[in-house]
Amino acid sequence: MNTKILSLFAGAFCLSVAAYGEIKLPSVFSDNMVLQQNTTVRMRGEARPGSGVTISPSWSQSAVAVKADSKGHWAADIKTPSAGGPYTVRLSDGEELMLDNVLVGEVWFCAGQSNMEMPVKGFDRQPADHAADIISRAKPAKNIRAFVTDTKRGTWIDQASKVPQSDMKGEWLVNSSDQVPYISAVAYTFADYINEVLEVPVGVLVSTLGGSRIEAWLPREVAQLYPEINLSHLDTDEPIKNMRDDASVIYNAKVAPLHDFPIRGMLWYQGESNRDNASLYERMMPAMVKDYRDKWGCGEFPVYFVEIAPFNYEGPEGTSAARFREAQTQVMKSVPRCEIVSTLDIGHPVFIHPTDKVTVGNRLARLALADTYGQTGYEVKSPVFKSIDIQGKKVYVNVDNAPYGLCPMWTELEGFEIAGSDKVFHPAKAEIETSTCRLVVWNDDVDSPVAVRYAYKNYPAATVFDTYGLPLLPFRSDNW
Repeated sequence: MNTKILSLFAGAFCLSVAAYGEIKLPSVFSDNMVLQQNTTVRMRGEARPGSGVTISPSWSQSAVAVKADSKGHWAADIKTPSAGGPYTVRLSDGEELMLDNVLVGEVWFCAGQSNMEMPVKGFDRQPADHAADIISRAKPAKNIRAFVTDTKRGTWIDQASKVPQSDMKGEWLVNSSDQVPYISAVAYTFADYINEVLEVPVGVLVSTLGGSRIEAWLPREVAQLYPEINLSHLDTDEPIKNMRDDASVIYNAKVAPLHDFPIRGMLWYQGESNRDNASLYERMMPAMVKDYRDKWGCGEFPVYFVEIAPFNYEGPEGTSAARFREAQTQVMKSVPRCEIVSTLDIGHPVFIHPTDKVTVGNRLARLALADTYGQTGYEVKSPVFKSIDIQGKKVYVNVDNAPYGLCPMWTELEGFEIAGSDKVFHPAKAEIETSTCRLVVWNDDVDSPVAVRYAYKNYPAATVFDTYGLPLLPFRSDNW
């Protein structure tokens, strides 16, 4: 992995982008950016104290004028048109700053830990499928852009802060073979798919940190709702000791600076580091989603998140990851416009970073196309457990999100367990019953079954799918 540069912010207002004349802008407002179409963007920055600032986007015949305050801070609301570009945005306080190659289209915020961070080229000694093919086909004329909080040279920049920031280190990368390698593989694949189908520019804001816990992504006002979370580090002069674990420090540095940048929705790939507190995670993530939606002010935007993939963890038969996947499913069920993408069929027993990021990005894209953009004609949500019906020795499993039934037919399905009133689980047989087309589970030695589990292990195999190839989400009918 590349050499890491530790960059810990301490101030509440910091603009890291170099000045053009007297005007300074946050890093996200720069050349090559993509702005969300048909909305209002709050542009902000610094200029000479008390000076007048004009903002003139080339898509409009009217300039917006504001006045910098006594400290030189200013902000202005700019209306964006329907998708198009490239445009320029000219800013002036007497000296001119020109932003070039600006696009207007669809913008998504992509965040999480290392599986979202994993770039198109893969990590050192950890490949990503189809890397050379994706990179070699990258063309600058294709309107995909990514704002990355690392660099286009592949240098990792860790950023953390005890207080919310107004800026961060980052830059917009274009769709070229020398820059695409360093863009999140999941985010890039998603953007490429959306761009191809909608035929509009797509921008992704990528904010990640490998190994990070959700606590570090929570703003203080959310984290303080949970007595289990230690916030004492935020009130001392001591350096941040662990940016991956310490509450709020990633949010302050790598989320708060983006709240003025409108988005269509959010992609979230995180959770491996929170397997030890799945029950708390189930309570924290809904609060995080609500806060992010409130802070961005873009309405109840969709949040699509990724199920953690099969991996050995403390052992393949362990259940810490199973319990966490269950928590993720409960978040999906309880939070409006929150949907999950399954990875049950692409895990690896010893590589925590599945090499197949294309499947993940494609599933996220199809989910967005149907759920956000209204495309129809196919299914995008994985089948999810609903209930069981017990008939003698057999347990029939009912699911949602499978209007055309489950498959494969005429195949013995693995990964099921069944238990009687003694609460002892036994490996079970399962199949899609030919006569009823229902999923049925049984064990000849369990006369009176009361509960069934499927794929409830750290490293399970996906054996049941809908007719569009989406895995049935792991489940248990009990709460033991």
